[in-house]
Amino acid sequence: MKIRGATVFVTGANRGIGLAFAKEAVSMGAAKVYAGMRKTQGFSVPGIVPVPIDVTNAESVRRAAAQCGDVSIVVNNAGIGALVSDALDERVEAVARDMMEVNLYGIIRVTQAFAPILAGKPESAIINVLSDVSWRAAPVLTSYAASKAAAWSFTNNARIALKAQNTAVVGVHVGFVDTDLTAGFDVPKMDPSDVARKAYRVLEAGGSEVLADEGSVKLKASLSAARPEYIYPEG
Repeated sequence: MKIRGATVFVTGANRGIGLAFAKEAVSMGAAKVYAGMRKTQGFSVPGIVPVPIDVTNAESVRRAAAQCGDVSIVVNNAGIGALVSDALDERVEAVARDMMEVNLYGIIRVTQAFAPILAGKPESAIINVLSDVSWRAAPVLTSYAASKAAAWSFTNNARIALKAQNTAVVGVHVGFVDTDLTAGFDVPKMDPSDVARKAYRVLEAGGSEVLADEGSVKLKASLSAARPEYIYPEG
């Protein structure tokens, strides 16, 4: 399907990758772009309509879906991250619960709330922003990685469930992106606008998966290798 003429709803769109998805949709000719966020006060970006939504709250998600019944593309971007020392850190369970509430259950809530709306459109799609740590062992990101791996699994199952109603599902895998979330990491980072642009292009081409950077391409290729990177992250 095409972004031009579509109505797009992006969660976590007040900044970072989400805002980039919203702005890119506008630049590609979307008919309307909704920016979902917990607090809409002070948000003012030309061509983008702020909508209150807290993906951890089922009623908030239902209200947003009811308000935006013209949506044809949903971008599940809302997410949080936190560091631990490694898998044996006593905080791993508590941190993982927080990560799952947003990074997994948030995607589930939004997908289920908007699915009936998308079913009524001739063409529709859901784009889920995932992570390369679904495939890579990163001790300080143990809890975050678990939530993103679970989100990847849900994405693949949702793709099957939504196929009958002609709703495409695209998973976006990417490493570090230049946002507030990664400000403390001194590593190469992608421009969030480039991530959004690649994701929309894959959707328009009929694809189901975005490997947004070279690191994600390399990780995916290693999954069936004799020394896969999720077991041998040192190479």
